[in-house]
Amino acid sequence: MKALAILAGLLPALARAALNVTGSTCTVTPLPSTGGQEPDDTPQILQAFKQCGTNGKIVLEEGLFHIGQVMDTLSFNNVDIEIHGTMRWSSNIQYWLRSSLPVTYAGRSTAWRVGGTDIRIRGFGKALFDGQGQLWYDQNRGQSNQNGRPISLTLWHAKNVLVDGITWRQSQFWHTFVAYSENITMTNLDMNATSNSQWSTVNTDGIDTWNSNNIFLQNWTVTCGDDCISMKGNSTNVYASNVHCYESGCAVIGSIGSNAGQPDYVSNVYYDNFTCTHSSNAAWIKTYSGSGYVRNVTFANFNFADVNQPIYVTPCIYGSSGCDSSRLKISDVRWINITGTSRYNIASAIHCSGAAPCDGFHFENVNIKNKDGKSTKYLCSNIANQGQSGIPCTGTCPASWPQQLSGDG
Repeated sequence: MKALAILAGLLPALARAALNVTGSTCTVTPLPSTGGQEPDDTPQILQAFKQCGTNGKIVLEEGLFHIGQVMDTLSFNNVDIEIHGTMRWSSNIQYWLRSSLPVTYAGRSTAWRVGGTDIRIRGFGKALFDGQGQLWYDQNRGQSNQNGRPISLTLWHAKNVLVDGITWRQSQFWHTFVAYSENITMTNLDMNATSNSQWSTVNTDGIDTWNSNNIFLQNWTVTCGDDCISMKGNSTNVYASNVHCYESGCAVIGSIGSNAGQPDYVSNVYYDNFTCTHSSNAAWIKTYSGSGYVRNVTFANFNFADVNQPIYVTPCIYGSSGCDSSRLKISDVRWINITGTSRYNIASAIHCSGAAPCDGFHFENVNIKNKDGKSTKYLCSNIANQGQSGIPCTGTCPASWPQQLSGDG
């Protein structure tokens, strides 16, 4: 009995030993597994965020951290977060479906919200985020979005943020989401959400942004990210460069304009130096027939291989109606130095709204060949000043043109 009493007294101290506080630095070490049971490192991590999240440093040391709870950390201020180990989110799907944190957009939710100002999250190429996504892909059985299925990391009302040197494997849903945020830099990120079963991953986007501005993305690799890099409504001043996308929609604007009562604006986006391998699209603008605009977008220095539809523009995505009545204006879009091979015989398909024709479109050094040597088509509808656009239109693009092809068009 005396030994049991001593052990009981030691247990709180052992738990506290996972968190060491020295001045303004909090260092967290992973808890060991006991009796075959996985521990939950979330309480220690959250305590470190609370104690050292202002004018401090948080260090997650090497090893495996088990994340069994949502993390809502919205008040960081001038903090360095160093991640040297693996963060593995628990396999308790029912918990996440009940408890993941809302992010407003399209009913989506997240496992971790990060907010505040002057936040630096560094992984040094060693940090690994493991979402155990295969469990999610299998239970979802190839269906569409699922309420409660969590985005891995969301920057939420965040300002002046650096995220660098992190690897993702098997994310639960989207890898990252940036919302209501500004001055965001995300560099040297590697994401892979490949399914190992008959079921597809379904919406494991690399990044989606919404209501955010001044975003800099560089040196990304995204595999099976559905949309690799995607700018949604009210995203402005975006520069993305040195991105390699495998098995995904490569550089995307949209989808936007799904709510006629809520205008969506996307402007000043520059996609530079993208490689797209066996992707669904290379340079893609997809909207619904709502309100707002897409303005001043450049796709530059793209190289791709075996892409379903390299260049695609539509005002009625996913079979929605109103293709030619849409007032969502798409203008001042440039495709510069675009080279590669298409899976089928369509190099580009551009259908703009008859009610709001696209203008300021421009092709410069666009050279797309069919991978089997067939002649390629450039389909165009409702492009103002088409003769000065440099687009070698060979036919019209129907309003009902599919977003993905299953054969030659």
